[in-house]
Amino acid sequence: MLLDIGFLDDATRPAPIKLEGLTEAQRAPGLHLREVHDHLRANMKTLAVLIERAAAGEVGAKAATDEAAGLAMVANYRRFGNLCGQHCNIVNVHHSIEDEAIFPAIAAQGAGFKAIADRLRAEHVVVHELLIRLIDALGELALEPGPSRFADTLEIYRALERVLLSHLGYEEEAIGDALGYFELF
Repeated sequence: MLLDIGFLDDATRPAPIKLEGLTEAQRAPGLHLREVHDHLRANMKTLAVLIERAAAGEVGAKAATDEAAGLAMVANYRRFGNLCGQHCNIVNVHHSIEDEAIFPAIAAQGAGFKAIADRLRAEHVVVHELLIRLIDALGELALEPGPSRFADTLEIYRALERVLLSHLGYEEEAIGDALGYFELF
């Protein structure tokens, strides 16, 4: 089910670059990034509950799809085309800021930061593909509940959870302090 996704090995991530002597004001943008990511983490918990409800037959196909699509994280990706992994002139607010402004600004700070920015962009592609597949699987599960559909949905959810939560943590660690240090945010 997920064999065609180009998962990235966390062990191959560029090491975060430690910045010393930051002020509270310089740390503030990284803390804001963590707050935004905490919202995405909460969305993941909501998705887990939705999968359980769909597997138990407590929610129909349309309701499952609507609830998943209504989550801010999913609605923003879908609204602006990133769920399909297509390059689009209009992208959602969070990832457009990262992909179009933050990551290039980080990359301009040197080779180490460029490697980090490139890696974060590549991880966005994997997250978007998993989101598409999860929404599709939720709809299929709600339409035809059963052990096989539940297993498929759970497999995708767990992959998304693993990839997204790891990505969020790495991003916070790798660029959180840099945002304020380089006055990028």
